[in-house]
Amino acid sequence: MSKLHLVFGGRVKDPQGLDFDLNSIDLVGVYGSYADAENAWSSKARQTLDDAEMKYVIVHLHRLLEPDAEGISRPKAAKLSGG
Repeated sequence: MSKLHLVFGGRVKDPQGLDFDLNSIDLVGVYGSYADAENAWSSKARQTLDDAEMKYVIVHLHRLLEPDAEGISRPKAAKLSGG
């Protein structure tokens, strides 16, 4: 499976957070390597450097599609004890 990376950005309510305004989402693209995604992210982030409410991120889509691959494991469900 390819290691897919999504680059997107938009306005956030708090520059420290990830609460995006869905009306301002800018889908930059999907990339087959982290290096390509990082180049795209860097380019977009530099264009909005003076706007603290704009944020761009890289999402590791391959980790969402195959969460158990490459040492990435899902949290185990807690066992419920009967009363």
